[in-house]
This record gives sequence, structure tokens and C-alpha cells, in this order.
Amino acid sequence: MKVLIKLGGTLLDSVESRSRLAQEIAAVARDGHKVVVVHGGGKQMTRYLAAHGIDSTFVNGLRITTSEVLDGVLKIFAGTVNTELVAAFVAAGAAAVGLTGIDGLLAEAEPMSPELGFVGRTVDSDARLLELLTGYGYLPVVACIAGDRRGQIYNVNADLMAVACAAGFGADRLMFLTDVDGVRGPNNETLSSLTPEQSADLISSGVATGGMQAKLSAATEALLRGVGEVAIAPGALTGVVKKLMAGEAIGTRFVAIRAMSR
Repeated sequence: MKVLIKLGGTLLDSVESRSRLAQEIAAVARDGHKVVVVHGGGKQMTRYLAAHGIDSTFVNGLRITTSEVLDGVLKIFAGTVNTELVAAFVAAGAAAVGLTGIDGLLAEAEPMSPELGFVGRTVDSDARLLELLTGYGYLPVVACIAGDRRGQIYNVNADLMAVACAAGFGADRLMFLTDVDGVRGPNNETLSSLTPEQSADLISSGVATGGMQAKLSAATEALLRGVGEVAIAPGALTGVVKKLMAGEAIGTRFVAIRAMSR
């Protein structure tokens, strides 16, 4: 089975959290599954920018990326966060390899909108590098940075990067491990399942905003692009990866209408 796991939020902040998740994910790879990890690091990025006197401004959950911010993106996402995460996987016994979407043009992008600066929208994913690495037993760890054929670098929302890589890789499962228990409904309840239509309603009604809005849009896009199963689940829960692989009802599962009608 091909599995893509997206890590973000405070899960990447502490040595203990990185170590636990690396061990859980490495165990899935040892079971014979082809595993790819995509990560963000927005909280670390915000701290870095604040320390350098640069404000963080968001539009619909996406960070406006000036040339100064892009420089930080390279230092934090492709540098500190990626290397620390790869080191955690190595300590867990996995043959981890750090990448960005620029490597092998794994994620090709174009500007999303002028107001966002160097924020990219993925337009293609060449997953041959992922196939090559996982085929030889490596575990790719991909930072959410993409590029184009002219050499321009883009900051890409990590959820959307995960979708692009999952679709290109032909992933059977896509897991978004995050800081929350799952998607919250209008009464602040955790929703066990959602269709694309219900996700759209949560966004249009203002229940889902910011980062969760981006996750809902990404989950819907993943289903539309052929990813078999999508879930948003609490990464802080010990054993969460094994539980999700076993099909336990954790977090929020995204279901296509066609799957419900079977």
C-alpha cells in the first residue's frame, strides 16, 4: 500500500513528538508499505520571522510570501525542520531522505495570486523520484517548497503539497496529522466523516476558516484526484498511525459521494 502522511503544527516542535511519530511511521514502512512524508512548519516559520522583525500576514490561511519571507521558508522548511525530521526517522531506523518539491520537479508550481507574492499553486507532480526511493526502501521526507521550469521557488501550503504528492504518487491513503481531534462542526463537535459537499458547506458558512479551511479544500481535492482514503486525525494521540492503518474511527474521514452510494 502507498501511504502519504502530512505532518504539521506543534507536532514538529518538540523532540519527543518528532521521535514518537517517526517511530510510528517507520513501523508502517517496515511492514512493507511505501511511505512518503510531507511536512510544513508554519509555527517555526512564524517564530523565525518574528525574531527577524518580519510580520506574518495570512489570506485564507495562506501566508503572504515576500522575497524576505521566501528566504526564511528555505532556511526553516528545507533547512531546520526537514533536517530535524529526517534525523528523527534515522533514529527510528528508517532510511529517510530529505527533499523539497523542487527536487526532480516533484511539485511544479505557478503563482497563486499577485496579493500572495511567492505563494505557489501546484500544477503538476512528477512522482518518479518518490517511486524510485520507496522502491529501494527509502522514506522520502518532503518540505512544502515547489518550483517551476524557470527556476522560480514557491512557498506552497503543506496540505496542498501533500495532495499534489499523494495524487502523483497514486497514494491509497492520505493522512493529515494535526493539532486537533478532527474537523469541528457548527456545534464544536468532532465530525467522524464528511463528504466534499459537507466540507464546502462548513467553509461557506464560516464554521471552517484559516488553516482548517485549507485542510478541507485539500482533502476534497485529494478525493477528486483519485486518492483512495483521506483522514484528518490528532497527531498527539499515541499510536495514531497504527490505529488509522487498522481502520479505526479516529478524527474525520473524508468520503466521496460515489463511495457512500455503494
